[in-house]
Amino acid sequence: MDLSAQNVPVARGIAETDVTTKMTARHVNVFYGTKQAIKDVSIDITRENVTAFIGPSGCGKSTFLRCLNRMNDTVDSARVEGEIKLDGTDIYTGDMDVVQLRARVGMVFQKPNPFPKSIYDNVAYGPSIHGLASSKADMDSIVEGSLRRAGLWDEVKDRLTESGTALSGGQQQRLCIARAIAVDPEVILMDEPCSALDPIATARIEELIDELRGRYAIVIVTHNMQQAARVSQRTAFFHLGTMVEYGNTSDIFTNPVEQRTRDYITGRYG
Repeated sequence: MDLSAQNVPVARGIAETDVTTKMTARHVNVFYGTKQAIKDVSIDITRENVTAFIGPSGCGKSTFLRCLNRMNDTVDSARVEGEIKLDGTDIYTGDMDVVQLRARVGMVFQKPNPFPKSIYDNVAYGPSIHGLASSKADMDSIVEGSLRRAGLWDEVKDRLTESGTALSGGQQQRLCIARAIAVDPEVILMDEPCSALDPIATARIEELIDELRGRYAIVIVTHNMQQAARVSQRTAFFHLGTMVEYGNTSDIFTNPVEQRTRDYITGRYG
């Protein structure tokens, strides 16, 4: 597929044959009432790479992230134009089941938000709603597997009946990641997942992102450029609602093409 013919920024230095495209966005515009928040964004999200969205506050990166699982549907004044596809299917068609979409495209929010339930029930909630376990043994296996993948099992295996809200901030965020992956998603969206955490908890989440890479397509919004450099393989720089540049993370940080990217990376604004 020739992306350049569609004015889609191609990640420099990566051959298309090396990656599996999970989601595509073409000419996406987002409006809140009459205010345009996103202007003509086109990008591919691949399974093999962690994709980071960076840019100054209010640049549109979180707004665009929320388009990828239709979280903007919850905002009455929001209107999304353009095309966003998951495995080739337009997610904004009228017959798209939004509940199923959000199971396939999970989300981890800025502030850890465990349910006021036990650790076990936090993880079991999604599989129970979606009928993914046919027995208690099946559910036990899903809960344990999800907590293991989130790097939390050894810390909570003897506390599964305790409230998820009793965990530390970093543990709560890993619980939320376990909750997201319990329904076996294909894409995980992370909106500033470490901004409320201390450096040690942040390092653990970053290690976890690296461990999950390749199993899920992962997109992370972060204000922390060092974090983007550490955890991602592709980076998109947003400014004033526009995606200015998209490419290999190493290229974006060491050899950006656009002057606005260079100015942001070198700290001249943002």
